[in-house]
Amino acid sequence: MRFPLNLFRSLVPLFVLSLLLAACQREPTPGTTDTATPAKRPEAAVTAPDRDEHSYAEPHRVMIEDLALDLALDFDSRTLAGTATYTLDWKDGEADALVLDTRDLTIEAVEGDAGDGWQPLDYTLDDADPLFGSRLAIQAPGQPGQVRVTYRTSPGASGLQWLEPSMTEGGELPFMFSQSQAIHARSWVPLQDTPGVRYTYTARITTRPDVMVLMSADNDPDAQRGGEFTFSMPQKIPSYLMAIAAGDLVFKPISGRSGVWAEPATVDAAVAEFEDTEQMIATAEELYGPYRWERYDLLILPPSFPYGGMENPRLSFITPTVIVGDKSLVSLIAHELAHSWSGNLVTNASWKDMWLNEGFTSYVENRIVEAIYGEEFADMEWVIARRGLEQEIETVRPALQVLAVDGADAADPEDTFSSVAYDKGAWFLQFLEERFGREQLDAFLRGYFDHFAFQSISTPQFVDYLKAELVAADPTAVSEAELDEWLHQPGIPASAPQVLSPRLGLVDSARLAWLGSAQLPPPQLTAEWSSQEWIHFLEGMPETLSLEQMAQLDTAYMFSQTPNGEIAMRWFPLAVRSGYAVAYPPMEEFLVRVGRRKLIMPTYEALVQSPEGVAVARDVLERARPGYHPITTASVEQVIARAPEPAPAPVSPVLEGEPEPGEAAEPAIDPEAGDAGQGGRA
Repeated sequence: MRFPLNLFRSLVPLFVLSLLLAACQREPTPGTTDTATPAKRPEAAVTAPDRDEHSYAEPHRVMIEDLALDLALDFDSRTLAGTATYTLDWKDGEADALVLDTRDLTIEAVEGDAGDGWQPLDYTLDDADPLFGSRLAIQAPGQPGQVRVTYRTSPGASGLQWLEPSMTEGGELPFMFSQSQAIHARSWVPLQDTPGVRYTYTARITTRPDVMVLMSADNDPDAQRGGEFTFSMPQKIPSYLMAIAAGDLVFKPISGRSGVWAEPATVDAAVAEFEDTEQMIATAEELYGPYRWERYDLLILPPSFPYGGMENPRLSFITPTVIVGDKSLVSLIAHELAHSWSGNLVTNASWKDMWLNEGFTSYVENRIVEAIYGEEFADMEWVIARRGLEQEIETVRPALQVLAVDGADAADPEDTFSSVAYDKGAWFLQFLEERFGREQLDAFLRGYFDHFAFQSISTPQFVDYLKAELVAADPTAVSEAELDEWLHQPGIPASAPQVLSPRLGLVDSARLAWLGSAQLPPPQLTAEWSSQEWIHFLEGMPETLSLEQMAQLDTAYMFSQTPNGEIAMRWFPLAVRSGYAVAYPPMEEFLVRVGRRKLIMPTYEALVQSPEGVAVARDVLERARPGYHPITTASVEQVIARAPEPAPAPVSPVLEGEPEPGEAAEPAIDPEAGDAGQGGRA
């Protein structure tokens, strides 16, 4: 999925310097004499992992090979109910149990295929851990080839969202969708919920006859509604890529192998915005080999979707907040498509290896963007991402600033979902590009995707392959110390290549001029600005502005009314910090309407810095709760719970003329005047 794009404070705000350094600094830097040691080429076959820190499963004993679902999707009860049948590969001849991950599931029956029919199996469902859910241990004497579990999900399943018709664009039919990453698949299917286990699956889904059902599988563009749908995913995928959605959905093609599923009111705008999708697929194929998933379709979800996108194979889930009319945010599509090679095809074996997924994907995304939209646009994206990383890394504990995270340092898989995995990972690959050359790195990556196709691997396996296939060709290009610094040391390595953007340098100059003279940049300049330039303009502002400055910007650029969520997520926190009351009504409407975590969390985080803001945050959350995904709700609740306690009032000695304790005093401030320092909200 596209991790939230944290943007930077500012570049060196010197216009002349930015012009002098306009070209991207891509010249190779010589390696040191402490060269990296080549390694023997690893085998492509990957053995079952012993244990994933975030899963109860024991895939070294038995592994799911295939999953067959037969489920009823019920909007009234907000549940999925039916059976999951597993075809098993027993790895250990002494094993006599199948251990699965579950969360808030009701287990109704467990059976094994005894060869002459299904027989009941004993099982235990442990008490729930607040993070990992419940361990389901199924006794399986004789190692049956298939096991079947009959179960029902909870209406509050963490991986499912159920929306009333009023929360959809059309307003007539309900909507539901899943979000399985990182460990939410276990809330709607009992599974070996680890990226280290891959399996094929089929599904039969029954539901009300007026909705369309889709899955991360072979969706038929000509499918008709009728209450029953069947699906097949013949390529092996990990559990976090299991996905399902149902609602008032129609299809329109982009090309022969790609198109858009969306609500009728949204589909035309989405097709227009994402019309370059086929060109993106062809570009990625030219760089890194064939697209191996047959179709690549996009599902446009309601704005409550908690992420920008989710790379479910064959059917990427996409937020509507990137449909802004000018294609300036379509790098999200390039990112989700890139996962078809990095992440979906070659997968991180556990979440501590998250960078193998998102770092590679962020690099491939930028290469697609550069090929289609030009180096200038791609460099803006590089600069934005890296400045965001530099800012965020200051808040991340050192153990999580490394690419190869130790499992003991990531108790929660969400701990690894930071810009370190995304942007430091991508930066490392650009470092390799600088040292070995783009042509050599492209050949290496293409071979890497081929070699480990449909496998889940660890960081040590990648390093072995890197040394055998890239470093061995030029052992002096990269040193062992440099590799260690990138993979195992916190912070940004000294060897990190730099990229500059002249367009963002002009934005810096315009912002500095306005801050110094109150003279806004000329309209002929800002009229051509992309979303990236407006975002950079706001990101480089001081922590607070005066009310006059806020009003001047808002009058000129209508920031409080912007339909662009990327701009809103920068403007509204600035408005809160600056006490700009005019922005509060549209801010609250934005927070209620949009559930994408990246876009709303900065505003909640700004609000909770004051008691008055905490009250606003709580009020908005209660109004937004029916439309928020459980993941979003949990994130907002955590921010509110961590809000700083109000400082106690200072105690001063009683001076002459002051009332004695217990004696009434006149109020120093008119209680009806409101609090201008907190946005004028009384």
